[in-house]
Amino acid sequence: MAMSSIRKARGCWSFIRALHKGPDAAHAPQKEAVERVFSGIQPTGIPHLGNYLGAIETWVRLQETQGSVLYSVVDLHSITVPQGPAALQQSILDMTAVLLACGIDPEKSILFQQSQVPEHTQLSWILTCLVRLPRLQHLHQWKAKTATQKHGGTAGLLTYPVLQAADILLYKSTHVPVGEDQVQHMELVQDLAQTFNKKYGEFFPVPKSILTPMKKVKSLRDPAAKMSKSDPDKLATVRITDSAEEIVQKFRKAVTDFTSEVTYEPAHRPGVSNLVAIHAAVTRIPVEEAVRCGAGMDTARYKLLVADAVIEKFAPIKREIEKLKMDRGHLEKVLQAGSAKAKELAQPVCQEVRKLVGFL
Repeated sequence: MAMSSIRKARGCWSFIRALHKGPDAAHAPQKEAVERVFSGIQPTGIPHLGNYLGAIETWVRLQETQGSVLYSVVDLHSITVPQGPAALQQSILDMTAVLLACGIDPEKSILFQQSQVPEHTQLSWILTCLVRLPRLQHLHQWKAKTATQKHGGTAGLLTYPVLQAADILLYKSTHVPVGEDQVQHMELVQDLAQTFNKKYGEFFPVPKSILTPMKKVKSLRDPAAKMSKSDPDKLATVRITDSAEEIVQKFRKAVTDFTSEVTYEPAHRPGVSNLVAIHAAVTRIPVEEAVRCGAGMDTARYKLLVADAVIEKFAPIKREIEKLKMDRGHLEKVLQAGSAKAKELAQPVCQEVRKLVGFL
């Protein structure tokens, strides 16, 4: 990523850091106010610890300070790999329950189902016609995902970053919270906005990244890799809905090293450092304080301390998820209401795009 892009992204994140300093800091004059925030999450699999710390917590904080925030269950993205219809339908509702339980408030943000707003696919096609094939083929995630598939990826998997761009630009979003692994895709979004503006006139704002404060949460079994829903090792990933017993087992089996002392040295002790970072994040304390909490402990005891912190963090969320999943009608109403609000914003933008392109 170019240094200028990194500086811009870090500048955007300064607003989020202010949220941790109290209400006065959060409402202090900013050089760059966030105007409209958009982000999405696929409804495939229960979110894990990395999803929660890297994205969902930030979403909750943003809705407390911004007047226009949209969060989408991006079900169109999920079918880039095979999905059973009944399972997908249930996954959409389950993800909605998870987001609500984590603190997403439909009164403060627009929570909606992507496929219920057809303008997403309309804009995606227009943007697809503006991007060159080699640009998509050179994206890191395309290379990584197709390398593991027997017959290569589908056209949908290749072009889903363009749909992602349409998701963002459709609402004239100005800021997008992203993790480090999405930086390359955000550069594509920015380039497509500029390409469209150059061809048809200034229309889309060029959205900026908000880098989340939590670096990638690493796999508990392979601290060189990030935690993933699709990891075949069931002990590698801590899911929000895991039982206390499962969480303890996963942290007990977490890969560390042969040094018993608790320190934070990501380059030299990635496994132990991952535990320290998780402990600091879930308890909202500095890394240095997390290390002090582990003073005098060996890593085996410290693993249990971190496990207890994660259990305490997820326990009320897990209870709320179970409660919400019992009321399917409520979850459907939340998505219907959110999708209606999203359509109100999307329709005039797409209408104007159709005029600019020459369809109307």
